[in-house]
This record gives sequence, C-alpha cells and structure tokens, in this order.
Amino acid sequence: MTHTFHPTVLREYDIRGIIGQTLDVEDARAIGRGFATLLRRAGGTKVAVGYDGRVSSPILEDALVEGLTGSGVDVVRIGMGPTPMLYYAAASAEDVDGGIQITGSHNPANYNGFKMVFQGRPFFGDDILELGRLAAAGDWMHGNGTSERREVLDEYIDRLLEGLDGVDRDWLSTLRIAWDAGNGATGPSLEKLTAKLPGEHHLLFTEVDGRFPNHHPDPTEEKNLADLKAIVAEKKLDFGLAFDGDGDRIGAIDGEGRVIWGDQLLMIYAEDVLRDLPGATIIADVKASRALFERVEELGGKPLMWKTGHSLIKSKMKETHAPLAGEMSGHVFFAHKYYGYDDALYAAIRLIAASARLGKSVTELRGAMPALINTPELRFQVDESRKFAVVDEVKERLKASGADVDATDGVRVSTPDGWWLLRASNTQDVLVARAESSDQAGLDRLMAEIDAQLAQSGLERGEQAGH
Repeated sequence: MTHTFHPTVLREYDIRGIIGQTLDVEDARAIGRGFATLLRRAGGTKVAVGYDGRVSSPILEDALVEGLTGSGVDVVRIGMGPTPMLYYAAASAEDVDGGIQITGSHNPANYNGFKMVFQGRPFFGDDILELGRLAAAGDWMHGNGTSERREVLDEYIDRLLEGLDGVDRDWLSTLRIAWDAGNGATGPSLEKLTAKLPGEHHLLFTEVDGRFPNHHPDPTEEKNLADLKAIVAEKKLDFGLAFDGDGDRIGAIDGEGRVIWGDQLLMIYAEDVLRDLPGATIIADVKASRALFERVEELGGKPLMWKTGHSLIKSKMKETHAPLAGEMSGHVFFAHKYYGYDDALYAAIRLIAASARLGKSVTELRGAMPALINTPELRFQVDESRKFAVVDEVKERLKASGADVDATDGVRVSTPDGWWLLRASNTQDVLVARAESSDQAGLDRLMAEIDAQLAQSGLERGEQAGH
C-alpha cells in the first residue's frame, strides 16, 4: 500500500494543510506509519500524541494513532492541550521516544497540521520529506502497537510553576495580570495555572473553540491584542499576556498598552538569565532588533544571530549549549532550568520571575528600551520557483557593491540608517522584508533600498501576503 501527499503539505518545519482539500485522515494515517517506521528503525518504541482545539483535530488524532500502532509503535495519548504540553510529555517521560502534536498553530480555522519531536530532537526538513518518500514507496514496517491514555496536564502545570522557585510570594500576590487564550488550546491550562498563582488574574477567551469567534489566535499581529489592551487599560492591570492557537508563541503588552515584541521580551529574559550564567550565548533570529544583540553584549553575553524557524533555532541551541533563544515571532526557548523547547506558558512564568528578580515592573523594563522605529514583517507573494533566486541575486549585487551584509538567512544589510532584511519564507511562496531605524526618515531610506533591489530583480513590493 502506498500513499501520496499533496505537494504543499510537507513543509520545512512541520506538516500543514487545508482540511478536506490538501490534508485528510489518510494523510494522518500515513504520517503515523512513516513516523513509527523511522522511530523503530532508530530503536524507539513509544510516542506521545496530543492535539489542539481545532474542529478537525480529534479525527486526525484517531487516524494518526491507527497509523502509529499499525507500524508497531506504542502510543501514549495525552489528549487536548497546548503543543508545549506534548513537548513536555515527550521530554519528561522516560518511556517515551518521540511526540506528535496535531495542530494548525496560528493558521485559519480550516487548516491543521503536525509538529513532531524525535528522540529528543526536532523533526524537520529532510525528516519530513522522508515521510513522503516512505509513503510513496509503501516502505512501512508492520506491527500491533498498543494505545493508552495518560493525564499530564496537572504535572505539566506544576512543572511550569517551578519557574517561580525562589520568587517572593508576597510580591507575587500584588500582581494584576490579564491572560488572553484566544479560544486556542491553552485555555484550560491557563485556568489551572492562574488558579495556583498568587495575585489577581483576568482571563479572556479560555473556552476552546476551533472557529476562533473572538479574534484570531496570533499575538504577533497587533490587531489581535485589542481585547487584551482594553482590559489592561480598563482595570489598570500591570501587564497582559496572549498566546497563539497552540501555545508555543507568546505576545505581551505592558501596563501602558505598549506591545513587547518577541525580541524585546528576549532582552528582559537575557538580563535575567545572564545574571545566573555570565557570558552565555543568547540566540535570536535574523529578524530581531539590533538593540537586542547590543543589549546581550552589554550584559556580558554572546549574541548569536541565526536562521528563522523554531526547528532550526532548537538545533542551534543544542549545538552551542545556549540557555536561551527566541524569535521575533514570539517563540521563546528556555534551556535554562527547562527543556529547551518553545513554551509560551513557561515564557509567561519567566517574565513574572524576571520582573521580580530584576526588581522592576514589566512596564519599567519595557520603558527602558531604546526607541527604534521598525516595520512589521512585510510579506509579499513571489513564485515558489523564483523566491530563493531573487534573494541570491540581491546578495550578489550587494556583495559586489561592498555593502555590510550578513547572509545567515537571506540578506541582512547594515547601514548608518539601521538595517534591512530580505529573506525567502521556508513555508510559503513569499519573500519577507523588515527594516529598523532610529527615525522615520532613516526607515524610509531603508525601504527605498529594498524596493530598488527588488526592482532590479523585476519585482515590486505589491500585495501583502497573509501568513
């Protein structure tokens, strides 16, 4: 028996598709067969499986488990919860060799997909393509695996709370925080977590609803933080936290309603971690602000700019033994006193702890940051066959002109005005641009440089593509 996946579904970091169009239960079954085959060939025997709150997740979970057991792997079903709860189950249980979370992450409600971990490492890139090759050849092992249910939510919540060890409970009891689950899979976890936290907690949209009736669960888009800003302002709260659909990306605002972007959160975490581990390497992706890299250096750490993509960052952390890493998109990875995967709930706890240990409110920490002007991620459609070629053309022209170029992931160009970035998305047919300067005139000049380079490659920054 063989199976062919839709060509758009097997992506660089995960597997993603539109239910009933490019992704269905047969795909889920084939993913289970392939993953189990690779795991058994590597000496593994047991996989944890979880799923998010999307309408299609339970049926995909059934088919996935069928595929895994049909290829002879035993399955631990942990039920619905955030992706980091699945990562926790895979990292903390001694009898588990891998994990698969069924999740559409922050995509629209009609999407779904799979995030995977394999014997303690991210499963991405060629690993994912290998699932396609095994399916096309029908090269699957056979067997009769078992399936059991295991409750891990309470244990996971207790583990999150260890992030506050040593923090004064009297101080914690003065905190007033808003939490927005966006009807995603973090809702029940946030209810349990805040019930065990001292202080006053205001929860928004914790009822899991895969249609996302209140706002889209993507905290990196400021429009999705409107409800959070409203409650923080109305009740004069200390700060607010928001989570994406599957809980691996965090968003935050301070008491004045200012957004604390992913790289700015990393500045706060870095200060806290570097007090404990002087001289440590702190990793951020190529989209992060220059202010972050300068701040890490100022604090005595070693800043390392790396490629965008949660799987790539996790791999680089292992290689460099970095205790902390983060992405502009709100993925934050703590290997310091944690497991090194991206967990937005743990990141929320560590923000509270950092504020306590640094002796400053979240609003003060945000207010002390340099005032820079930057664009959001500007995404525009470019044909799949052309997107990497355009970046290479730009790179060649810039190098020939003697520009200051970092080619870690696309091109990041530093000029007296600041910096600009152009890179090809690994998951979509888009180019991504971003620029940052100390003033609007500088930002305009940087954007003009991007446009001039695109024009020389026969493109213009036209229609903005969605995520």
